[in-house]
Amino acid sequence: MKNPRCNDLEQLLKDAERIKSLEIQGATNVAVNAISFLHNYAHRIGKNLSIDNLIDKLYEAREILFQTRATEPAMRNGLNYIMNKLEKERKSLSMNKLLEIISFSKNEYKNMLENSKRKIAEIGARRFPEIETANDFVVMTHCHSSIVNAIFLEAKKQNKTHFKVVATETQPRLQGRKTVNKLINAGIEVIHVVDSAMRWVVHNFDVDLIIIGADSITSEGTIINKIGSRLLALVAHEEHVPFYVATPLLKYNPQTSFGLLEKIEMRDPKEVWDDAPDNLRILNPAFETVSRRYIDGLISEAGIFAPSHIHNYFTKLYPDLI
Repeated sequence: MKNPRCNDLEQLLKDAERIKSLEIQGATNVAVNAISFLHNYAHRIGKNLSIDNLIDKLYEAREILFQTRATEPAMRNGLNYIMNKLEKERKSLSMNKLLEIISFSKNEYKNMLENSKRKIAEIGARRFPEIETANDFVVMTHCHSSIVNAIFLEAKKQNKTHFKVVATETQPRLQGRKTVNKLINAGIEVIHVVDSAMRWVVHNFDVDLIIIGADSITSEGTIINKIGSRLLALVAHEEHVPFYVATPLLKYNPQTSFGLLEKIEMRDPKEVWDDAPDNLRILNPAFETVSRRYIDGLISEAGIFAPSHIHNYFTKLYPDLI
C-alpha cells in the first residue's frame, strides 16, 4: 500500500509543475498560488507529524517551489513570510495553532499583494491627464502585467477616457495578447504591434508615457522584466519619453543586498521554434535587466520614487521580510 505522505508530496510536485510549465503565469498569480500550495501541503500532512518535523517538511516544500522559477521574488517573499512567522512561534505552538498561523499568514500576504495593487493603480492613474487634450494621450506597455493593467483600468474608472494603449505582442509566448484582450473588454482603445516595431511606434505615434511591470527588483534599483523591456527603455531614452516601472515592493529581492545575483531564466527552445532544424542552437531568455539610469521612477504602493531607494522603502514597509 502506498504511503499517504508520498501521495501528499506527489500532489505538491504536481502543483509545482503548474508553475514551472507556465500554466500559472504572472508574478502575482505565481506568488498567490505558491503560498496556497504550501498551505495546502501543510494541512494535508500536519496532523500526522510533530511540529519540528512539519516545519522541516515545509522548508523542503519551500525549496521545491523556489526551484520552479528562477526570477520570482514575490513568490519567494511570500513563502519566506509564512516560514518566518512559524519560526517566531514554533517553540510555543500546538499543531492546531501552527496550522492556523499558516492559514492566517497566507491570507495576510495575499491581502498585502491585493492592497499594493490597489494603491499602485490609484497612484499610477494620476499620471494620466485630467482633461481632454487636442490629441489622445498615448501610453505604451510591454508583455502582460496585472499591475499595469490595473493602472489603465483605474484611469478609465476615473473617467480619464481620452487615452489609448500601445501593447506589444511579446514573443515568443504572446503574453501581450492577454493585455490586449483585458483592455479591449474594458472598452479601452488598443493598438497592437510586433516587438520589433517598438522604436517605430514610439517615434510615429508620439507616445506620451511608457509603463511596464517587473518580475524582480535588485538592491541597486535594476529591474528584471520580460525580454524586450530593455529595448523599450532604450527607445524611451532616445525619444525622451518618460519610462516608469509599476511594481509592488514585494517583488524586491532583499538577498541582492548581500551580493546575490538574480538569475535570468532560460526557457524551452521549443517555445521559439517547435520543429526547428537539427543541430540549430536556439536561445530563449525569458527576462532581461533594465538599469535604473533608464527608469524615471518606480510606481509602488509607497509612492513614486527613484529605483535606487528600493531597499529603504522595502525595509520600512515590510520589516518581517528582512
